[in-house]
Amino acid sequence: MDLTTLIPLSTEARREVVVSFELTVAHAYPSLPAVYASPQMIMLMEMACADAIAPLLPAGWVSVGTHVDVKHLAATPVGMTVTATARVIEVSARSVRFAVSAHDGMDLIGEGFHERAPVALSRFEEGVARKTAKLGGQP
Repeated sequence: MDLTTLIPLSTEARREVVVSFELTVAHAYPSLPAVYASPQMIMLMEMACADAIAPLLPAGWVSVGTHVDVKHLAATPVGMTVTATARVIEVSARSVRFAVSAHDGMDLIGEGFHERAPVALSRFEEGVARKTAKLGGQP
């Protein structure tokens, strides 16, 4: 499969979330402030990237994250809406590179790059099943 013919440069997608307490760093680490957690911001960015290319992949294919290089620039309190934007900036034989950003309506709160690798879902699930079997079937 030639990704360069399937995925045009500048393909974009956005994802939004309203920051709840469960999405804050204080939820996992109570002595820290109740502001949007960096891992949650990165996940929102990754989901926007996956959304951007999902409709362009062949049936039975998904993309998996392989690299993240993101800065968290500003704090976002509970109740604000965060919008993550992903734009395809490079497509190679095996991966897609995105410029990502996140904004809370007041500030740019994050920016950077993310890479995803399209894979056949059945092949990916087989690898997970092999690992699970090695654990004795325990998740």
